[in-house]
Amino acid sequence: MPEGRKTVVWFNEVTKKDIDMVGGKGANLGEMTNAGIPVPPGFIVTSQAYFDFLKQTKLTAKIRKLLGPIDVNENKQLQQIAADVRQLISGATMPAAIAEDIRQAYIKMGRGLVAVRSSATAEDLPEASFAGQQRTFLNVQGDEEVVTAVQECWASLFEARAIFYRVQQHYDHFKVGIAVPVQRMVQSESSGVMFTLEPVTSDRTKIAMEAVLGLGEMIVSGDVTPDSYIIDKDKLKIISKQIARQEWKLVRNEKGNGKETNIKVVLTEAEQAQQKISDEDILALAKMGKRLEEHYQFPQDVEWAKQNGKLFIVQTRPVTAIRAKVAKVRPAIIAPVLLSGAAASPGIATGPVRLVYDASDIGKVKVGDVLVAEITTPDYVPAMKRAVAIVTDRGGRTAHAAIVSRELGIPCVVGTGKAMATLKDGQIITVDGATGRIYDGKLVITAPVRNKTRGKIKTRTKLLVNLAQPELAERVASRDVDGIGLLRAEFMVAQIGEHPSYMISQNRGSEFVDKLAQGLTTFAKAFHPRQVLYRTTDFKTNEYRDLKGGEKYEEVEENPMLGYRGATRYITDIDTFKLELEAIKKVREQYKNLWVMIPYVRTIDGLAQTLKIMADEGLKRSPDLKIWMMVEVPSNIILLEKFIAVGIDGISIGSNDLTQLTLGVDRDNARLAQIFDERDEAVMLSLERAVKVARSMGISCSICGQAPSVYPEITEKLVEWGITSISVSPDVIDQTREIIARAEARLKLND
Repeated sequence: MPEGRKTVVWFNEVTKKDIDMVGGKGANLGEMTNAGIPVPPGFIVTSQAYFDFLKQTKLTAKIRKLLGPIDVNENKQLQQIAADVRQLISGATMPAAIAEDIRQAYIKMGRGLVAVRSSATAEDLPEASFAGQQRTFLNVQGDEEVVTAVQECWASLFEARAIFYRVQQHYDHFKVGIAVPVQRMVQSESSGVMFTLEPVTSDRTKIAMEAVLGLGEMIVSGDVTPDSYIIDKDKLKIISKQIARQEWKLVRNEKGNGKETNIKVVLTEAEQAQQKISDEDILALAKMGKRLEEHYQFPQDVEWAKQNGKLFIVQTRPVTAIRAKVAKVRPAIIAPVLLSGAAASPGIATGPVRLVYDASDIGKVKVGDVLVAEITTPDYVPAMKRAVAIVTDRGGRTAHAAIVSRELGIPCVVGTGKAMATLKDGQIITVDGATGRIYDGKLVITAPVRNKTRGKIKTRTKLLVNLAQPELAERVASRDVDGIGLLRAEFMVAQIGEHPSYMISQNRGSEFVDKLAQGLTTFAKAFHPRQVLYRTTDFKTNEYRDLKGGEKYEEVEENPMLGYRGATRYITDIDTFKLELEAIKKVREQYKNLWVMIPYVRTIDGLAQTLKIMADEGLKRSPDLKIWMMVEVPSNIILLEKFIAVGIDGISIGSNDLTQLTLGVDRDNARLAQIFDERDEAVMLSLERAVKVARSMGISCSICGQAPSVYPEITEKLVEWGITSISVSPDVIDQTREIIARAEARLKLND
């Protein structure tokens, strides 16, 4: 090949100036090699080789024709066209000269096991993150196998998610090239990731590190909980360590019969409990991370591995999501950690432990106690209001304990696994709900100074709040919110304490109506004239059974989350539903700002039947009565146009259930907490479709799940797609308003 049109270059031959030739990942490997950072050796198949491949095989015109009619918002079409393009590239014959150059480079590096990774020419840049969109092949061995893996990497430039991203970011498909680093495999004894800032708060004075035993894919997949270490960047001193129990590790299968696949190896009890790397290694890695940040003059996201006692940096990239300003300054806590779990509600509180084994024991919880339970249910709410913090053995950040704690503004840690067995009644502990850690004793905490002088921020996108506790109505109504986007019925019904069917059997249905109306009035009055969107009861059978008289009317279901709930219940238990509708009508006689939202609607016919029951009872859509539907079942996304056509005024995305049902993950299972992530591509595509379809059909669209309360980046995307309102828990009202305002300013949506 002529000079300047190389097929292959070695790591030490390239720098950050060669991104167009070797991509972001390749340039970083070259930069690190030349800077003396320990990097596994290798070479890079250049982007020029990819462009030459397209030219010599005459594929460009064919690919352009396939991509011509694509609408990236039509997921089925996107997936099919992407597959067709990849097949076109994979099935082409590699030009002989290019294939031979790759084979000779592999021979020169000594053959053996290698990692073949994609490196797009717009990847791993501070302003654009293409990372993870193309494929990586591990434990590749053999001359022809390496050539094939390179060609498959080229094909992966047209993965559906990569096509979608380029269209969204306005990148030309044919100006983005792809290089392919081929790197000696590290058979990791331990491995992990390192951020040269604290990724949640963007605190640049710290380095955050995670580590597992074995290969690092387990961190990426979320299959195991890694150790977590925090290091003071300036002093290179370990601030905190959280050692996770690891039951198994991933290693290369030595008996793969020619296919070098990875297998799980169960760890011994001693191995499960050990720290994954030594303190010396932690500080050595932190020192490398600090050098990398200084070299690039930008915070880095680093992957590392350890083999035969030696540490390697596998790759580095810029951190692409950094907060412009840390919202709160949190104190660093240096103290023995008794337990750790999932951070569910921020804040730090100290108090005596009160172990609650059953709802009948809640009377033992006094003002100032820390309520500790296996899980909480609506029956626990009175005690939760008295507690300064909540700790549970089970559950994730969308569990009952987490939701209520955020509304109450108290710290909460869920999914500890052993709090009930470890803690003692009366024991003084400190709960840090932002980190998920529980400390022994009372710690002296200096509270951060808050800025109380900030004025109200105006946004076009409405900011609503999720509520359930009548006692909080006036306090939250005084905040900068445009109304209630999700008013939960379950806690009010729990306070009534009796199953509605049981009350009907005693001719006390009117008593249920009066008590529910009293609770609803509290919210409607406090927020008047702002909207109060009331979600009709979405009790599951196990929750209804806990009410007085409930056992007679509720069957025992193996999976109540997927059972008799929502609209299905209204259609078959009309008498109970009529009590709820009567309470709504009673409140609306005085407060027309009370609207209705129907949850868990499985079918179009189910929605139609529910609306007919409501209309027959005098609750029909009108200018002052808006009826919404929750979008939380995949069928809602797939057939959304047909659901809307039945006749509704708005939809609100229940991202908790939608994520659970899309990913097949029990949202309250602590062991699966790392998989439950609303940012998953499948969930994000569903969110986008919901917003854009609602907008195209002229109805309102909101979101009331936990996603926007936890992930600012989701809030920004929702605003970009055109959502009309966002409903969050009270603890993140101010932050979310700021996020919305910034997104609108970027999109020039501000009035």
